[in-house]
Amino acid sequence: MHRFLSNNRDELIERCKAKVAQRPTRAATEAQLANGIPMFLDQLMRTLKAQENGQMGESFRISGAAGGDAAALSEMGLSAAAHGKELLGLGFTVDQVVHDYGDLCQAITDLAVERDAPFSVDEFRTLNRCLDNAIADAVTEFGFWRDASVALQQSAEENERLGMLVHELRNYLHTATLAFAALESGRLPIGGSTGAVLKRSLTSLATLLNLSLSHVRANSNPPQTEAFSLKLFVAEATNSASLDASARGCTLTVDDVDEALGIAGNRERLLGALVNLLHNAFKFTHAHSEVTLSAFAEGDHVLVEVRDHCGGLPPGAAASMFRPFVQVGDNKSGLGLGLSIARRNVEAEGGVLSVKDFPGTGCAFTIKLPRMKLH
Repeated sequence: MHRFLSNNRDELIERCKAKVAQRPTRAATEAQLANGIPMFLDQLMRTLKAQENGQMGESFRISGAAGGDAAALSEMGLSAAAHGKELLGLGFTVDQVVHDYGDLCQAITDLAVERDAPFSVDEFRTLNRCLDNAIADAVTEFGFWRDASVALQQSAEENERLGMLVHELRNYLHTATLAFAALESGRLPIGGSTGAVLKRSLTSLATLLNLSLSHVRANSNPPQTEAFSLKLFVAEATNSASLDASARGCTLTVDDVDEALGIAGNRERLLGALVNLLHNAFKFTHAHSEVTLSAFAEGDHVLVEVRDHCGGLPPGAAASMFRPFVQVGDNKSGLGLGLSIARRNVEAEGGVLSVKDFPGTGCAFTIKLPRMKLH
């Protein structure tokens, strides 16, 4: 058999490539074949030759004994394992790993019939042993790296969820701390707007913790949506942001909002998005500069804009700054989740969050939501 394989090596490889080409979403590339069929074919020929010469130890060293040895892979096992890993990296499925070796077996059988080439029973047993070991090692390695990839993805998703929870908890706690410090001075009444900010922050903390617990218990209810006044929504965000502005020595300017304008959605989620944008603006705007908050109608939509004086964005920042854990400025004190959370919250309510850069001056973040009529 090894002489037949050697004499027809190129023909067998071409037949395998032809079978691969007939399958959808598959392409026979050099990367795919690097540790695949050509190498397996050469190892098979060497195995058969060693067996013919009575060198069974060498035969097993090349291709492994029947049943294989997971603890000490043969030469063929190592290359088959590498082939399985490569196919995973190329986006193929486990059945396609098996098909590669099945194609060669079929090609050998068909060509042997066409050329009337007789093979002994022992040679067929050796062929089957090699195929069995190679498929097992390739599939095992494919499965190992696939499972590792899934585990890493799940871990990354859990880290992102935990990071977002910590980020939102810290935001509410930060606002509550500022409000408490202002009240502690004794110059502000507990029943005033600062007291309302403290109460709102503590309520939001409790809501976020309860929501997290409901997720853990897998019985969370869908968030409640409602139509509400844009003017009151902006005023609520302003109350929280004013404390942040004062603490950072900046000015917050809020433009008048038309009382007839309304938006709809989960109020807490949208408020969280706007507060994150304002917090981000105060974090990066230049000291003693101004942050502007405005909200207005544009056709069938409402735009809420936060403009700062950060000096403009670094090159390429606009394309990456909304990704989780990405920090584009010099201030690395946060987790890099604020903008990601803001965009996710806005998109969950059918809106769009975008950024526009004004080089040398600053940038403007805009929330775009469907306009609603208030009754």
